[in-house]
Amino acid sequence: MSQLKKGALLSYITIFLTNIVGLLLTPFIIKSLGDAEYGLYTLIGAFVGYISVLDFGLNNTIVRFVAKYRAEKDKKGEENFLAITMGIYGVIAVIITLVGVLLYFNLDVIFSNSLTNDELGKAKIMFVILIFNLAITLPGGAFTAICSGYEHFVFPRTINIIRYLVRSLMVVGLLLFGGDAIGLVILDTIMNILVIIFNGFYVLKKLKVVFKLHYFEIPLVKEIFSYSVWIFVFALVGQFQWKAGQIVLGTLTNTTTVAIYAICIMLGTYYGAFSTAVSGVFLPRATKMTVNNATGEELTLMMIKIGRISFLVLLMILGGFILFGKQFILLWVGENYIEAWLIALIIMIAYTTPLVQAFANLILEAKSKFSFKAIVYITLISFGTLLGYFLVPIYGMKGMIVGTATGWLISQLIMNFYYQKVIKLSILLFFKKLLSSIIPSFIIIIIIGYFINKLPGTNWINLTVKIISFVVLYWLVMYNFGMQNNEREIIKKAISFIRKNNAKGK
Repeated sequence: MSQLKKGALLSYITIFLTNIVGLLLTPFIIKSLGDAEYGLYTLIGAFVGYISVLDFGLNNTIVRFVAKYRAEKDKKGEENFLAITMGIYGVIAVIITLVGVLLYFNLDVIFSNSLTNDELGKAKIMFVILIFNLAITLPGGAFTAICSGYEHFVFPRTINIIRYLVRSLMVVGLLLFGGDAIGLVILDTIMNILVIIFNGFYVLKKLKVVFKLHYFEIPLVKEIFSYSVWIFVFALVGQFQWKAGQIVLGTLTNTTTVAIYAICIMLGTYYGAFSTAVSGVFLPRATKMTVNNATGEELTLMMIKIGRISFLVLLMILGGFILFGKQFILLWVGENYIEAWLIALIIMIAYTTPLVQAFANLILEAKSKFSFKAIVYITLISFGTLLGYFLVPIYGMKGMIVGTATGWLISQLIMNFYYQKVIKLSILLFFKKLLSSIIPSFIIIIIIGYFINKLPGTNWINLTVKIISFVVLYWLVMYNFGMQNNEREIIKKAISFIRKNNAKGK
């Protein structure tokens, strides 16, 4: 199996582990820390996350340029580029430290209305540790990017999986022995340093990469930033999309509210990961089609094919969460978090359209036209965050997510016009083919699922029986009434593959 295929497999393993271990570990962390301290932990993490965008998209830039120099067999150019890049990272580390110092002395003002004196004291300690963490992990991430540029995916992704598993076990041990949020931040910092050391050793010793400044090129620096600037803007979008609400709630409400909102964001992230795992398989094909100058009609048909598969997976999760989400949250993290059901549901619904149109986003990147999307998203998600800020005093968390979701939906509406006019995708045909047969089948499933949800009981066994019954019902109805022939073939091939492997095992 090639590095590319092994790397893709390890990516899916990482997604699976992140979701499953995260679901298992979160209730334990909340119970050990308490609602308020868990909220403080997520709040400071989100706050520092905004500073992380000072990476300016350099990691992605390293992947592109290293691959370019290797293709051109320009070893000297590669060495020079990497030396200049590490110099830029040195400057970034200094900037992060200075920004961190400035913010540190203003934390009292920023969170004066929401944090107690004890919480402010802990917040300051965590903030200092996280700033140090950030100042070393951003440059350290260059080693992972270099591995990707060399198409060596297995080692860094294996290290990442090991890190996640070891970190999870150590979190349990730390909290069992009375550790707190500060201990978790210290643990994460130590784990990040170890990962940098391992990846750095691999790059320097195994790949024999050299960082050497042969000559300083102003045009190269300009080229680096002209490529990375839009990646930087997308990083800002990511921060606003997921973490702005936590910051707003952290300044206007309290840490317990932040903790509940953090659970909603976590569930929304996991929801998106399932779709990414599906659409990610088709990304190389999109690039190839774009390079080969595929027509708008051909690209539309491919987007419909990928979108329907993603939609089938997403609706299963969404339908299950609509029916059994409240019971799941009660059992998972307790009654204090029941409000998370509605907010997480709004996130999932608002997030569905961008997820099923992931192929269109890839086309934008392949055609170097993603600057428009970056501007639209950063503008309207900022607007949504501002709207949420004014709605929070009236409606609390619901106001925050309504504001954020409004920004997402308007952004997506504008982008669909852009896809139609500039990329020449037939958006009306896409939605017609996407919704036909799937939505009528989904309505039938939800109606029958309503009665499944009436099964008496409130424990985990009861919930498990309901979920299994729903999943079986979902795929039976979708297979017979919702799917197209090519989608049924995918199911048949998957079943055939499983049977063959079972036969070999016997």
